[in-house]
Amino acid sequence: MAGLRPSPWTSLLLAALLSVSFPGQMANRCKKAQVKSCTECIRVDRNCAYCTDEIFKERRCNTQAELLAAGCRQESVVVMESSFEITEETQIDTTLQRSQVSPQRLRVRLRPGGEQHFQLLVFEPSESPVDLYILMDFSNSMSDDLDNLKQMGEKLAEVLRKLTNDYTIGFGKFVDKVSVPQTDMRPEKLKEPWPNSDPPFSFKNVISLTEDLAEFRNKLLKERISGNLDAPEGGFDAILQAAVCTRDIGWRPDSTHLLVFSTESAFHYEADGANVLAGIMSRNDEACHLDASGTYTQYRTQDYPSVPTLVRLLAKHNIIPIFAVTNYSYSYYERLRTYFPVSSLGVLQEDSSNIVDLLQEAFQRIRSDLDIRALESPRGLRTEVTSEMFEKTNTGSFHIQRGKVGTYQVQLRALEELDGTHVCQLGEEDQKGNIHLKPSFSDGLRMDVGIICDVCPCELQKEVRSAHCSYHGDFMCGHCVCNEGWSGNTCSCPTGSLSDIKPCLREGEDKPCSGRGECQCSHCVCYGEGRYEGPFCEYDNFQCPRASGFLCNDRGRCSMGQCVCEPGWTGLSCDCPLSNATCIDSNGGICNGRGYCECGRCHCNQQSLYTDTICEINYSAIRLGLCEDLRSCVQCQAWGTGEKKGRMCDGCNFKIKMVDELKKGGEVLEHCSFRDEDDDCTYSYTVEGDGTPGPNSTVLVHRKKDCPPGSFWWLIPLLIFLLLLLALLLLLCWKYCACCKACLALLPCCNRGHMVGFKEDHYMLRENLMASDHLDTPMLRSGNLKGRDMVRWKITNNVQRPGFATHASSTNPMELVPYGLSLRLARLCTENLLKPDTRECDQLRQEVEENLNEVYRQITGAHKLQQTKFRQQPNAGKKQDHTIVDTVLMAPRAAKQALLKLTEKQVEQGAFHELKVAPGYYTLTADQDARGMVEFQEGVELVDVRVPLFIRPEDDDEKQLLVEAIDVPMGTATLGRRLVNITIIKEQASGIVSFEKPEYLVSGGEQVARIPVVRRILDNGKSQVSYRTQDNTAQGNRDYIPAEGDLLFQPGETWKELQVKLLEPREIDSLLRGRQTRRFHIQLSNPKFGARLGQPHSATVVIGDRDELDRNFTSPTLSSFPPHPGDLGAPQNPNAKAAGSRKIHFNWLPPPGKPTGYRVKYWIQGDSESEAHLLDSKVPSVELTNLYPYCDYEMKVCAYGAQGEGPYSSLVSCRTQQEVPSEPGRLAFNVVSSTVTQLSWAEPAETNGEITAYEVCYGLVNEDNRPIGPMKKVLVDTPKRRMLLIENLRESQPYRYTVKARNGAGWGPEREAIINLATQPKRPMSIPIIPDIPIVDAQCGEDYESFLMYSDDVLRSPAGSQRPSVSDDTEHLVVNGRMDVAFPGSSNSLNRMTVANTAYGTHLSPHLPHRVLSTSSTLTRDYNSLTRTEHSHSHSATLPRDYSTLTSVSSHSSRLAAGVPNTPTRLVFSALGPTSLKVSWQEPQCEQALQGYSVEYQLLNGGELHRLNIPSPSQTSVVVEDLLPNHSYVFRVRAQSQEGWGPEREGVITIESQVHPQSPLCPLPGSTFTLSTPSAPGPLVFTALSPDSLQLSWERPRRPDGDILGYLVTCEMAHGGEPATTFLVDGDSPESRLTVPGLSENVPYKFKVQAKTTQGYGPEREGIITIESQDGGPFPQLGSHPGLFQHQLPGEYSSITTTHTSTTEPFFLDGLTLGSQRLEAGGSLTRHVTQEFVSRTLTTSGTLSTQVDQQFFQT
Repeated sequence: MAGLRPSPWTSLLLAALLSVSFPGQMANRCKKAQVKSCTECIRVDRNCAYCTDEIFKERRCNTQAELLAAGCRQESVVVMESSFEITEETQIDTTLQRSQVSPQRLRVRLRPGGEQHFQLLVFEPSESPVDLYILMDFSNSMSDDLDNLKQMGEKLAEVLRKLTNDYTIGFGKFVDKVSVPQTDMRPEKLKEPWPNSDPPFSFKNVISLTEDLAEFRNKLLKERISGNLDAPEGGFDAILQAAVCTRDIGWRPDSTHLLVFSTESAFHYEADGANVLAGIMSRNDEACHLDASGTYTQYRTQDYPSVPTLVRLLAKHNIIPIFAVTNYSYSYYERLRTYFPVSSLGVLQEDSSNIVDLLQEAFQRIRSDLDIRALESPRGLRTEVTSEMFEKTNTGSFHIQRGKVGTYQVQLRALEELDGTHVCQLGEEDQKGNIHLKPSFSDGLRMDVGIICDVCPCELQKEVRSAHCSYHGDFMCGHCVCNEGWSGNTCSCPTGSLSDIKPCLREGEDKPCSGRGECQCSHCVCYGEGRYEGPFCEYDNFQCPRASGFLCNDRGRCSMGQCVCEPGWTGLSCDCPLSNATCIDSNGGICNGRGYCECGRCHCNQQSLYTDTICEINYSAIRLGLCEDLRSCVQCQAWGTGEKKGRMCDGCNFKIKMVDELKKGGEVLEHCSFRDEDDDCTYSYTVEGDGTPGPNSTVLVHRKKDCPPGSFWWLIPLLIFLLLLLALLLLLCWKYCACCKACLALLPCCNRGHMVGFKEDHYMLRENLMASDHLDTPMLRSGNLKGRDMVRWKITNNVQRPGFATHASSTNPMELVPYGLSLRLARLCTENLLKPDTRECDQLRQEVEENLNEVYRQITGAHKLQQTKFRQQPNAGKKQDHTIVDTVLMAPRAAKQALLKLTEKQVEQGAFHELKVAPGYYTLTADQDARGMVEFQEGVELVDVRVPLFIRPEDDDEKQLLVEAIDVPMGTATLGRRLVNITIIKEQASGIVSFEKPEYLVSGGEQVARIPVVRRILDNGKSQVSYRTQDNTAQGNRDYIPAEGDLLFQPGETWKELQVKLLEPREIDSLLRGRQTRRFHIQLSNPKFGARLGQPHSATVVIGDRDELDRNFTSPTLSSFPPHPGDLGAPQNPNAKAAGSRKIHFNWLPPPGKPTGYRVKYWIQGDSESEAHLLDSKVPSVELTNLYPYCDYEMKVCAYGAQGEGPYSSLVSCRTQQEVPSEPGRLAFNVVSSTVTQLSWAEPAETNGEITAYEVCYGLVNEDNRPIGPMKKVLVDTPKRRMLLIENLRESQPYRYTVKARNGAGWGPEREAIINLATQPKRPMSIPIIPDIPIVDAQCGEDYESFLMYSDDVLRSPAGSQRPSVSDDTEHLVVNGRMDVAFPGSSNSLNRMTVANTAYGTHLSPHLPHRVLSTSSTLTRDYNSLTRTEHSHSHSATLPRDYSTLTSVSSHSSRLAAGVPNTPTRLVFSALGPTSLKVSWQEPQCEQALQGYSVEYQLLNGGELHRLNIPSPSQTSVVVEDLLPNHSYVFRVRAQSQEGWGPEREGVITIESQVHPQSPLCPLPGSTFTLSTPSAPGPLVFTALSPDSLQLSWERPRRPDGDILGYLVTCEMAHGGEPATTFLVDGDSPESRLTVPGLSENVPYKFKVQAKTTQGYGPEREGIITIESQDGGPFPQLGSHPGLFQHQLPGEYSSITTTHTSTTEPFFLDGLTLGSQRLEAGGSLTRHVTQEFVSRTLTTSGTLSTQVDQQFFQT
C-alpha cells in the first residue's frame, strides 16, 4: 500500500495539469509567497519546490513544473515528498471470536497541508467475551434499590448467558467525598450516618470481576447502605477509578467492557471540589488510588474529574457506560450521554425493580454501535474516519453489523497553520507522535506519524563570506544572502547612506523611488510586481483613464500612466474602435447615408423616434404608431374637433385632402379608423409614402363619417335595465327557490357535474436530487370543461411537528419576515423579460415595484419590494404565455392576514393601482406556510399548482408538508381530492459550500471584486447554490453592478470565484458622501443536489480608498499584496461572548509573526472610537470588566512587537447580559380626593435591560410607619403605563406605597413612599388621567388580576378650579420638597413632549409643608425669543461653592409684524420604526388665516437639507421616512400666512436602534427602537425660595456636541407682556444651578436652557412654571431680603449624609441679596454638621423616617 515513487516527468505532468485546473491558486501561492530561503519556500505549500541552480534568474520558489519549464535543472530542484509505509499487517481471521483490525501498524510522514488516505478493516464477532461491572449509588435514598438488586442476581446471569457464554460480573459502590460540605462530619454521623448503615466513603470496589455468580450474590447480600449531605453524588470519582484501576477491577484485554452506573441523583464534576469549605484544590491526576480493601484514598486531596476526562479515559480502556437513572435525574444524564460516542441511557424505577430489563435493552443497542477514535494525536494532525458500508449516528459512532468485516476510509491530514502559527513553528510534540486509532471493542491501529519540517540540505552547506557574494554575504542554495548594509545579486551595493539614494530621488520629492520602491545600486526597484513603473517608480499602472469602470476599457494596458491600446482601438481610454464595422448598415453603406461614423458610433444628421443606431428608419415602428401620431391633426383639420382643435391645429406639419373614396389597403402604407368623441362617429384616412409626413405631405381623409342611427338611442338604457332585472331574478331563483335551482343546474351554462382535485395524493422527494425549491403539483378538472373555475389552496410546512407554525408565528409578532408574492400580469411574456439585465425587464420591474409599493404601503411596517423577477408558468391553461412576476416583500410577522386579504382583493379587481393583473392567480408565501389561487379557463383540464417547499438547513431528516385545496370561490365545480402530502428526505450532504471569510475588502480603484466560494466535498458529486448581491451603504448600479445567479460545482471541484463589477463613484456622490466606506453584501442560498450551506454563507464586500482601507480595516483585501516580511498581521477570528452583566470575554487567534503582546480597544456601540478604552494583554484573550449591563460594545485588537504595532482586527460586537434594574426613579402622587390618588413613577435610572413589568404594593401603616395587615399587590405588565389610579382608600389613614421594576434578570429593589391623602392641600387644578391606565380598587381582593380595570374618563377638580386640565403623560413628582422634571420617556423612549401647567404637591415624609412646582419640558429652540438683545448693567460677584458664575443679565423683547403667525407652540416626535418618524406640532397663534406649513430637516452635523411643504393649514403632522438609525436630526417647523412666514420651532431628535455589527446603517429586523435627544441639558428642577424668586437647576447634557463652555438661560412670561431676560452661566459641572429673582406671583414663566459648546449652541430644554400664592403660605417678609429662609436642625440630627453643601455667604446682583439655597442630602459621604443652617428647601433622595420640626428665623 506504500506505493512506488513517481518519476520526475510524471510529477511534472501532474503538476502542470493541476496548475491548469486551478489557475492562480496553488501555482501562484508558491510564486507569490514572500520567502527568503529554501526552507521557507518548502513550507508555503505542499506543491512548492526550490531551485538552487546558480545561473537561474527567475523566481526560485515555484511549483516543480514551472521551475523546470523556466530552465532550472532537474538535479537543482529541491522538493520534499510525503511517505506512507505499512509496518505490520496481519489479515483478519473471522473464525476467531474476538475483535480484530487490519493493518495493525504503519508509518506516515506528511508535508504541511498534505493528506494520506487508506483503508482500515475492523471485525467484530457475533459473540465475544463480556465484562459487566455494576457501579451503584449507596446513599440512603437507594436502600430499596439495593434490596432489589440483591434478589436479581440469577436474572442478571440469565441475561449475560443470552449474550455470551464467556462473561464476568463485578460490583462497586460510591457515595461522595468524606469532607464538608458533601458529608456530615460529626463523629456520630461519620460512624453511622443513618440507622443500620455503613460509614460514609467515596468509592469502594466491593466485588472484582468474577465468573463465580454464587460468590457475587453472597458478597452482595452483606452490603449495607451509607449516606451523605448534599444531593449531587461523587459518582465521577467512582467511574474514573473503575476505568483506570484495570488490575483491581479485573478487566480482561479481549472482552467487551460494560460499566452500569445506577443512581437517582445528579453528579459533582470538576471544580465542585475546589471550594473553600472542602479545601480540595488539586486537579485529578487520572491515576489509580485504591488500597488493599478496594477503597479510594485520594478523595480529600483531588478534585472530581471533568466530563471530557471521563470520555477520553473510558474510550482508552474500551469501557462503554450504561446509565440507569430515575426520572428525577434523567435530564442530567440525557445531556451527559451525548458526550459519549457509544453509550446507553435508561429510566430506572424508583426501587430499581426493572434494572435487569433495562440492562438487556442497553446490551442490544450497544452491540450494534462502534466508535473509532484517534487517541493521543499531535495537535498538528487531523484524523477523519468515514464508511460507505455503515451509517454514522449523531454521536459519531457507526451502526454496524456484527460478524461482518467492516471497511472504513481513514483520512490523515497535516495542518498548515494552527491558531495562526505555521505548524513547523510548533513544538516537536505537536508535529510528530503515535496516534492510536482505536475502535470501541479492540486494541486498534498504531500509527507513527510526523510532519516534514526538515531544513533544506543546501542551507546546511552554505559558504560563509563567500567570494561569490563579494565577501559581503553567504552563498547558500544557489544565491547570495547579503549582510546588513549590502544589497544586490552579488552583495556589491552598499545601502543606507544619503549619497546612495540620491540618484533615486525625483526632483521635488523627499522619498526615494516616490515611496513605491527600494533604491538598489543607485536604481529603483519598484514594488507591486509591475504595478509601478518609471525610473523613479512615478507611474501607477492602476491610474490610467477608465471607460465604463474598466481600466483602459479592458482593450489595452496601462504603461507609464497612459493607455497602450490593443490593435484596432484608440482613444485616451481605448474606447474608440478604428474600424467602421459597427456603423455599416444593412446595405453595406455607412450610417445609411444619413450621418457619419465617429468612434464606432453613427451620428445621424436628423434624429427622430424612428431612426436606430445606424440612422436607419424603422418602418415597423413607424407603422405601429403612425395612425395614432396623425390622429389628432387629422381630426382638427377635417372636422375641427379633438384635443388640438383651435390654434394648436396650426402646429401640424402636413395637410389633409378630403376624398369621397379611399384607396384599397394594398395601395397605401396604412389605413386608419378612429371614433370621434364629440359625435360618436367613426372617421377614416390613409397614409402613403414612407410614413414620415412633412410640410408638403398630404393625408387623404374620407369625406363621410360613419355615424350610428340616432333614432334608436333611447333603446340602450331600456335594454340595460331589462338585462339587470333578468340577472336579479335569476339570482333570486337560484338562492331561494330549490326547484328553480335544479332547473338552472340543467342548463349548459351552469356547468353541472364537474369536479377539481389534485392528481396525486403523495410525493416523496430526496433533497439531494432536487434542483428547485418548489414543486409543480398537477390539479385536474373532470366532467364538463365549460366555464371558469378558481381554486384556492394552501400549504403548511413541518406538519410532522404539531404546533410548529403556531409557535413560530407567536415568537415576535413585529419581527420582519420576507413574504414571497407571485402574480400573473395581463401581458405576454417575452424573451427579454426572462433576462434580468435587459432594458425591457428593468422598465417592467420598475413599473411593477412602483405600483405594488403604492398598494402595500397601507400595511403597517411593510417595506419596499425587492428581488423582483419574471418567468413563465407551464401547464397554466390558456394563459401560460402570460408573464408571472415573483417578488419579495418585508413586513411584520403579524401582518400576514392583512397581506392576504389585500392581495385577494386586488387580484379580484384585476389591478394593483395602475398595474393590470390576470384574475384567478396569486401566491403569498410566509415563513412557514403559503396560500394561493389557480384558475381553470374554459376547456382547460389540467393546471400546475406551484407550491414552495421551504427548504431550510435546520429541517428534520424527514420533513412533511401538507397541500390542501380550500374552496372554489368562483365557479360551479366541487372539490375532489383535496389533500396532497409531500415528504422530503434529507440525506447526508454531498458538499458544504461557504465563503472563506465573512468580509472582503477591495480598493475603490479596482474594476472587479473577486470573491472566492469554496466547497468541502463529503460525497463526490455536483453541488449548486444561488447567490445574490444586496445593498448596504453601497448601492447597486451606482457603486457596483448587482449580480445574482447560480454556482455549479462539478464533481471534484472545490473552488469557484464570484465576480462583481465595480463602478467608479460619480463626482456628486463623492461630494455628498465624502470618504464614506461603501459596503454591499453577497448571500448564498438555495443549495441543490445535496449541498449544504456552511459558515459563513453571507459575506460583506467593503469598497474604499486604499489609504483609508489600510487605516480602518485589518482583513487582507482581495487585490492586496503580501505584507512586508516581518510585519505583523491582524489577529484572526476575533470572538466576543458575554460572561455576565458586566463582563465580556474577548479572544482571538494570534497573527503570523512573533507578537510580544496585544492591544485591545473597546467602546460603547454608537459612541466615537476616540472614546475607546485601551487594554494590554500578553495572551490572545482578555476579559473586559466594569461594563454597563445590557449594553452593546464594539471591540477590536491589534498585535505589537519589536517592529511596532500591526493592523487591527475586524470589529466585533457583543452585548452584556441583563442585570436587575435599579429602583424606579421617583414616585409622584396626584391627589384626586381623600380616598383616591393617582400614583405615577419614572423608569429606573438604570434599566439594565428591557423593563417587562412593574409591581405596585400598598398597605396601611401605623404611627411608627409599621405595616398593619398584608400589602396589596398590583402587577402592571405594560411597562409604558407607569401610572395607577387607586380608589376606595381609607380616609385619614397613612399608606405605604412601594414600586419595583422587572426585566429579564428579575425584580429590582423597590422605591418606597408613605403618604396620608387627608393631610394634602386641595389642588387648584384638574388632575390629568391618561386614558386606559389601570385603576385599582383598594377594597377588593389580594390577587393580581382581581382588581384591574381601565378607564377612559378624565377626572376633573372641584368647580372652583381656575385652570383647565392638561391631559398628557407628564409625571408630577412630589418627593421631599424637590421637583424633578424629566422629558417624557427620558430613559428609553420619547413618546410625547407637552407643556403642562403648574401642579402642587408636598413631600411624602416627614410631612413638612413644602411647596413644590411641577413642569414638563420640551426639546425645542425658540428663535422668536432671541431676535433682539438689550444689555443692562451687571455686577460680578463671588458665588457660593457648587454654583456656576452668573456673568451677564440681558433683556430683550420680540415683536412680530401684524398678521405674521407665531412660533408653533410645541413639537412632538413619535417613532414609527428604526428609520421613520412622525413629527407633530400645535397650530400657532395668528391674527390672519394660516396658509400652510414648512418642515425642514437635516443631519445635526450637516448634510443635505430636506424640505416638505404642507399647503393644508389643518394638517399638523407629517411622516418622515428613510432616516439613518442612531443619527441626530434637527427639525424646523414654521407657519405661513398671507403676510409671510413666521419664526420657526426647532427640535433635535435621534432614533436609537440596534444595528447589524457589520453594517451600522442597517437596523436589525425586529429590534426595538427608541427616541432620544443627544445634546439637550438634563431635566429642569425648580425650587421655590420666596413668592418672587426660585432656583433653577439642571444636569449636564448626556452627550454634548463638543466641550461645554457654559449655558444660556432665557426667562420670559409664557403669555408675553414683558421683555425676556437671558443669563449666561459659565462652567461645566455635572449639575448647574441658577437663582432667578424678581418674579411675580401667579404668573406662568417659560424657562429655556441650552448648552454652549465649542460647536455652538445645542438644543434647548424648556419648561413652564408658576409660583402661586396660598392663604397662610409659608413665605413671610423677612426684612428687605425675600426668599432667604433658614432653620436649624435639632441636635439629634447633627450627623447627616451629604453630597453637596452650600455656604451661607450671600452674593449680590443688581442690588438684590441672594442667599444660599439648599442642602442636598443623599449619597455615601458622611459629614458631621454642628449648628448647621439649612435652607428653606431640603432635597433628599429618599425619605426621613422621623418627624422634623422646622424652626424659621432671620439670620
